[in-house]
Amino acid sequence: MSSVLGEKGIPVPGQRAQAPGVLDKERIIAGPGFNRWMVPPAALAIHLCIGMAYGFSVFWLPLSRQLATMGAGAKACTSDVGFFGELFASNCDWHISTLGWMFTLFFLILGISAAVWGGWLERAGPRKAGVVAAVCWCGGMLVSALGIHLHQFWIMLLGSGVIGGVGLGLGYISPVSTLIKWFPDRRGMATGMAIMGFGGGAMIGSPLAVDLMKAFATPTSTGVVETFVVMAIVYFVFMLGGAFGYRVPANGWKPAGWAPPVAQAGNAMITQRHVHVKKVWGIPQFWLVWMVLTMNVSAGIGVIGMASPMLQEVFGGNLIGVPRHFSELDKSQLAAIATVAGGFAALLSLFNIGGRFFWASISDKLGRKTTYTVFFLLGGILYASLPGSAAAGSKLLFVGAVCIILSMYGGGFSTVPAYLADLFGTQFVGAIHGRLLTAWATAGILGPVVVNYMREYQLGLGIPREQVYNQTMYILVGMLVIGLLCNLLVRPVADKWFMTEAELAEEKRLAHEKATAAEAGMTGAGVSAEATPTAKVVLAWLAVGIPLAWGVYRTLLAASKFFS
Repeated sequence: MSSVLGEKGIPVPGQRAQAPGVLDKERIIAGPGFNRWMVPPAALAIHLCIGMAYGFSVFWLPLSRQLATMGAGAKACTSDVGFFGELFASNCDWHISTLGWMFTLFFLILGISAAVWGGWLERAGPRKAGVVAAVCWCGGMLVSALGIHLHQFWIMLLGSGVIGGVGLGLGYISPVSTLIKWFPDRRGMATGMAIMGFGGGAMIGSPLAVDLMKAFATPTSTGVVETFVVMAIVYFVFMLGGAFGYRVPANGWKPAGWAPPVAQAGNAMITQRHVHVKKVWGIPQFWLVWMVLTMNVSAGIGVIGMASPMLQEVFGGNLIGVPRHFSELDKSQLAAIATVAGGFAALLSLFNIGGRFFWASISDKLGRKTTYTVFFLLGGILYASLPGSAAAGSKLLFVGAVCIILSMYGGGFSTVPAYLADLFGTQFVGAIHGRLLTAWATAGILGPVVVNYMREYQLGLGIPREQVYNQTMYILVGMLVIGLLCNLLVRPVADKWFMTEAELAEEKRLAHEKATAAEAGMTGAGVSAEATPTAKVVLAWLAVGIPLAWGVYRTLLAASKFFS
């Protein structure tokens, strides 16, 4: 056991260093020869699990008839019960609109927890944060299972909404800083791989949940409680595997043959210095990027939340070869177009996920600012084209435009961590990203509110269903214009905001960063100086690749209904 080092690195006489715990950051410093391609599958293992937050809607219908299925003779809560009454009601079934608040709470708590504990994560390291995320996310699902069993919605909100939401926030940002430090040459691609997993989580979790509910269902049970328990256990194993797969590079590490870009006109937006997370609230560039993400996500999430009903109301019977408006269809025809719309939603999920990797990777070539400019300019054209393609009855143009829009919605999430690293440096990029995610929480309210309320307002005016989204699309174009202007105003951060060398050195000390594994007393503590076996890298990727491929397969099956 090595001696304790003083502030200047001088051993303190008479004191011995305490061995780092298995979750401590000192314990996960990678030794020479470690293959950095082991880190992305670790991040994917966590993101594929917490990404099930997008797929929780598969539980709403069974939960809305939980008591009725049990044979208790219960009916849905009446309108006079109200939302707060449903929180504690045990003798009536919850409304789907009430259950939907879980989705809002997910992303509200995600943004808050990422902002509050992002700084702690940078110092504690990704492994400890990943373990806490696993305990919160999976523990929250178990608490929710108890809430379903007792039929108390407030327990569900506490479990998956609050406790699980904390797990979402920590799990979401846990790999960001680490991946950017491992891939300084491919920042966009690295974060794109991980955040692609968050978008893909529902592709795996939704069909898995449906299959489990069918397996556990009985004449007196929906099988939701058992499904929550099984998924919590499976996710916990995967998330722990991901957390223990995290490794951080030694201070000063860089890929072989790569040199940091020299400051010049072509890459002036990429800094080699670092901003402290405590200062970002006062930096104009932070708020400009905050608005960029808010406008991009608000527009995209407004469409993704209404994609299925929008397609059905705009094209009506034309989706199944019947030349009738939506309001003229009978029940069997409505069921048929709902199936087609379900395939459309599955198709959109593929573009959402693929866009996360594609656009983030492209940003390594184009630059982050240029990539967002493409989002806003191309997105504005596509949003504005939707009323015209709908009026012309062109399903191909309409669906194609929405698919590209959704790819840029996903791309906005995956590109922004690299944008932040370019502007503010890598020392606190995870914490800064956590604070930026308050933009997501804001957009999660703003986008759906604009789309939903505008739809209701237009219907109230007597406008036909196939035309109620026209004005909404132009409002979303206006949001993109605001985002474009904010993006164009982004400039390199002024020198006064960056840490001095002394401040940076102190932060590295507090973050337990060492120049080499040997300095951290890591000899024999799990850090190998040998090259990572290729077989180990392949197995790590198979562990996340097989479930992801299964999810893509199930999604393609659902999407095929749109084309058939």
